[in-house]
Amino acid sequence: MRYMLMMHVGHDDGREVLQWAPQDVKNMIEFQHAFDRELEENGEMVFNAGLSWPDQARIVRYDGGAPAVTDGPFPEGKEFLIGFWVVECDSEERAYAIAARASSSPGPGGAPMGVPIEVRPLAGPPQVDA
Repeated sequence: MRYMLMMHVGHDDGREVLQWAPQDVKNMIEFQHAFDRELEENGEMVFNAGLSWPDQARIVRYDGGAPAVTDGPFPEGKEFLIGFWVVECDSEERAYAIAARASSSPGPGGAPMGVPIEVRPLAGPPQVDA
């Protein structure tokens, strides 16, 4: 089964990493690289990516044939998606274990950050009766 693991941070939390000591940033990045390699070696990594800051996001809707583009996400949101993994694993419990490991990424001083990771099974398109 495939799962999407989404890392959310609060509006105040996202940029605080820019104020960290250089060694703390290095430790976090090294953790992420090692974590990704581990998933690849286990055959569980399908795809992953970090995302730009929300001020670069746009909301796009169909508007009579032309894209209607507005700023987004909504500023009243308390959290935003900063990155994600799509993993393939045998069970929901394994997906939870992977998410917990991602959440343990080190922050300042090496303490686990405990960033919330949303876990959702990928559903695929709905069945259509012919």
